[in-house]
Amino acid sequence: MKFELRHKFALTAGIVFLIVDILMLKKTPMFIPFIIIALTIGWSQFWLDFFLENQKQKEIEENFPEFVRNFVNAVNSGMSPSAAIIHASKEDYGALSPYVRRLSYQIDWAVPFHKAFKLFADSTRNALIKKAVSTVIEAENYGGNIEDVLESVTNSLIEVKKLKAERSASIHAQVLQSYIIFIVFLGIVVAIQNFLIPYMKGIGSSSALGLFGGKTTSAIAFNLPQKVPIDISSLPAFASSFSAWLTSVNGVFLMLSLIQGLFAGLVIGKLAEGDIRYGVRHSIILTTMAFFIITLSQGFLK
Repeated sequence: MKFELRHKFALTAGIVFLIVDILMLKKTPMFIPFIIIALTIGWSQFWLDFFLENQKQKEIEENFPEFVRNFVNAVNSGMSPSAAIIHASKEDYGALSPYVRRLSYQIDWAVPFHKAFKLFADSTRNALIKKAVSTVIEAENYGGNIEDVLESVTNSLIEVKKLKAERSASIHAQVLQSYIIFIVFLGIVVAIQNFLIPYMKGIGSSSALGLFGGKTTSAIAFNLPQKVPIDISSLPAFASSFSAWLTSVNGVFLMLSLIQGLFAGLVIGKLAEGDIRYGVRHSIILTTMAFFIITLSQGFLK
C-alpha cells in the first residue's frame, strides 16, 4: 500500500474531527461514538486499499487460467514458448493484464524465460500463482514438458476455482446468519445493560431498605459502577477516568461486544474464504457496528 495524498487528507480530516469532538462534544453522549468516527475517517483510505487489493487478487486468480490456456494453445499451434507469451499477452485479462504485458516485454528484451516467468509470479503477489509457476519451473527442471505441466496446473486451478465458488454459494446463507446472530447479540447486550441491570439495582436497593431499615449494603444492592464520566482535562486524569470507565458496566459490555465482533468476523472469513486473513474485513465491520450501537445506547437510553 502506497502512502498517497488521499491517505494524508483522510488522516488530516480524522485528526480535525477528533479535535472538534474533544472541544465541542466532550460532555455529551456523542463524545465516545464520535471518537470512532474520527478513527474511521482516518484509516478509511487504508481500509479501501485493503478491500481493493483483495478484489484485485481475486480477479488475478480468475484470469490466470485463461492466460495459461491461451499460452498453451499458442505453443500447441507451433509457436515457441517466448513467442507464445508475446502472442497471449495481446488478450485482455483484466487486473492480470499489466503483469502479462510486463512479462512479454521482458521476454522481448531477451530476459531468460524462467527468470521472466518467476518475476511475473512475484510481481502479482498472489500465492496461488506463485505456487503454480514454481511447480511448472520445478517440473521442467526435472525433464517435464512445460506445456503439459501448465495445462495440468490450469486444470487444477479451474477445479479449485469451481470448488471455491461452490463453497461460497453454500456458505453465503451461514455468513448472513452469522451477521444476524451478532445483531441479535448486540440487542441482548443493550437490553441487559440499559434495562435489566438498572431494574435489578432498583430491586436490590428496595430490598435492602426494607430489610435493614433504610441501610443499604453492597451484598444486597446490585451496586456496580455503571456510568463513569471520562475526564480529558489532562493525560493522567484521562488515563485514570478511562481505566475506571473500562471496569464499569458500560466498559465491560463494550469490551465484550468488541471481542465477540473480532472473533466472529475471523470465523466468518475462515468459513467464507477458507483463509482467516479474509476475516479481518468482517471483524472491522462487526466491531465498528458494536462500538456504535453500544456507545450510542449507553448515551441515549438512560
